[in-house]
Amino acid sequence: MSSPYILVLYYSRHGATAEMARQIARGIELGGMEARVRTVPAISADCEATAPAIPDDGPLYASIDDLKHCAGLALGSPTRFGNMAAPLKYFIDGTSSLWLTGELVGKPAGVFTSTASLHGGQESTLLSMLLPLLHHGMLVCGLPYSEGALLETRGGGTPYGPSHHAGADGKRTLDEHEIGLCRALGQRLAATALKLESPRG
Repeated sequence: MSSPYILVLYYSRHGATAEMARQIARGIELGGMEARVRTVPAISADCEATAPAIPDDGPLYASIDDLKHCAGLALGSPTRFGNMAAPLKYFIDGTSSLWLTGELVGKPAGVFTSTASLHGGQESTLLSMLLPLLHHGMLVCGLPYSEGALLETRGGGTPYGPSHHAGADGKRTLDEHEIGLCRALGQRLAATALKLESPRG
């Protein structure tokens, strides 16, 4: 049996959300747990369109088993009109089998997002991602204000989860506060998962 891991599951179009996923994974590792980073394929309006089973580069595509066996979850998406991107929602919409068996009940989860504009729907996107996780019975881990970066940030950062302001051209890199909040979420998920796992050991 594999060691416990936190699944970092995201969709990224231009790379900002992927970089956030890497920083969250780093935080998970700093927190003493394995991070398993996975993405989802784009979807198309053309019903004939297909993508290779393995992406050309970057993390592998997530499977239902990746989600089923995780000890916790970090879910990330760029903002699409104040909501999560369709490819990520498509994957989440396919998790009814896990809902029916309660596989995710009681596991910690957090969310993260990136937007082109500073007030481009970050908070509503984060909340939209929390809704299915609450239906799955997961335990929501936000970011407490004991994280000083929440009060100092001039970019992204919310109590609902880490966020990033990528700029209109998508080229603004994560600043120190955004990186710190991503790592803080990873560490919080790892610490919570370890506490939840310990009585079973």
